[in-house]
Amino acid sequence: MSETGALAKLRDSDMWWSFRRSPLVVAASLVTLIYFAGAVLAPWIAPYDPFDVKALNLMDAFTPPAWAEGGSAKHLLGTDNQGRDVLSAILYGSRVSLMIGLAAILLSVTTGVLLGLLAGFRGGWVESVIMRLADIQLTVPAILIALTLDGVTRVVLPKNVHDSVAIWVLVFSIGFAYWPQFARVTRATTLAEKNKDYVNAARIIGVPGARIALQHVLPNAWGPVLVIATIELALAIIAEASLSYLGVGMPATQPSLGTLIRIGNAFLFSGEWWIVIFPVMALVILSLSVNLLGDWLRDALNPRLR
Repeated sequence: MSETGALAKLRDSDMWWSFRRSPLVVAASLVTLIYFAGAVLAPWIAPYDPFDVKALNLMDAFTPPAWAEGGSAKHLLGTDNQGRDVLSAILYGSRVSLMIGLAAILLSVTTGVLLGLLAGFRGGWVESVIMRLADIQLTVPAILIALTLDGVTRVVLPKNVHDSVAIWVLVFSIGFAYWPQFARVTRATTLAEKNKDYVNAARIIGVPGARIALQHVLPNAWGPVLVIATIELALAIIAEASLSYLGVGMPATQPSLGTLIRIGNAFLFSGEWWIVIFPVMALVILSLSVNLLGDWLRDALNPRLR
């Protein structure tokens, strides 16, 4: 299908009609795009590099926002205790948070979908083992699983090594915590599809089981998986922020939004409110926007609501 034909099909689709009819979803999409653009372009659009120690000036520390008394036009959202520009720190922190969230969800989707396909297609003891493991993991809060895995790596790895790989520890910890949801949905779709005529026809002509699962059954699961992935992305970002806030996430030299909130919280009641309020607002708005998109996708892909 040509690009023009694909665009025309998209414009005539129910999803596009549903998208245009919801100003809240349009606004959430724009906000999400702005966040992603800001994260990707942070090195070029941020007023300062907040992690360049040579550029920091302690004389600029605790500068209020530009519109407040004592503020400076050079620092629109003020500075923190080290003289770092808060706006620049938020842009770079959003970059870290989004990268961890996306990588963690990609790991969860890959693991959960493959295990769900295997469980639904093979059945028997394979299905029982995989689904009982998923049930057991679902009884434990994701944040506790991530805390446990992070704690184990801190014991096993030296501190300097752990700090250098902290981002990948978080990705694995959060990604490992969220795979059961994807496995359950994929297994349910596989069970519904594997005995249909087109699957039986593929078996009769000798198509390998793995090829049937990946090329014929899996495409039917992408809709529900995409919905869950969108919602879980917001949860993964919040989980990363929670871990960093507790001091077991990103180090202060590579702060995410959670690290910025943890640092700013120490100065909230001493009058420097902007150090924590703006990172909190950035996290809340990002999570809310992604959640709104996930809710819309769930409704748009539900045939009963069309």
